[in-house]
Amino acid sequence: MFDRLPGETDLFVFDEVADQLLEQGVALSPSELHGCLVGLLAAGHSEDPGAGLAAVNQALELDLHGDLADEVMQLYTLSGEALAEDLFDFCPLLPDDSHELAVRTQCLAHWCQGFLAGFARAIAVSGTGAETLPGDSTEILRDFAAMAQADADAQQEDDEDAENSYAELVEYMRVAAVNVFLDSRARGEERDKAARGQDSLH
Repeated sequence: MFDRLPGETDLFVFDEVADQLLEQGVALSPSELHGCLVGLLAAGHSEDPGAGLAAVNQALELDLHGDLADEVMQLYTLSGEALAEDLFDFCPLLPDDSHELAVRTQCLAHWCQGFLAGFARAIAVSGTGAETLPGDSTEILRDFAAMAQADADAQQEDDEDAENSYAELVEYMRVAAVNVFLDSRARGEERDKAARGQDSLH
């Protein structure tokens, strides 16, 4: 089981998740896995951890099982709780600063790829693809699509500006994901309220 790091906002430790994936023969970045889980939640997918596991398996064409499946369900639950805290606890699962900038940049791109895959899967399941996305979600998804193409080779390890740019992208990604989650939740609550109102008329 993964533990929270004292004083850290990361829900899980990147390297531990990577080891677990490798042990199960899954060639996937922990960042892409986490991004997919967050994308599902941000699009209003069920908060049930079993539903989250099934959806991430389908979205990323995986077959996570055993202890890893249990841990992914825990990560799904904790991610949902962190998103609901409105910026206080949520942090994307990315490598720490001990990793080279090129690696961190590539994982940032993987996280965005995963988010888009999870978001698309949740929209497909809910059948709300024809609806206009709430708030700034459309613009944010475009930004994530651009960030998913981030070129790790373009980063210079000793470039302070590149480090600052990376930090700014991570912060934007963090805030944007929470905003999409909150917008989707608000729209879901409005939809439920409208449905209850219609039921009361019958």
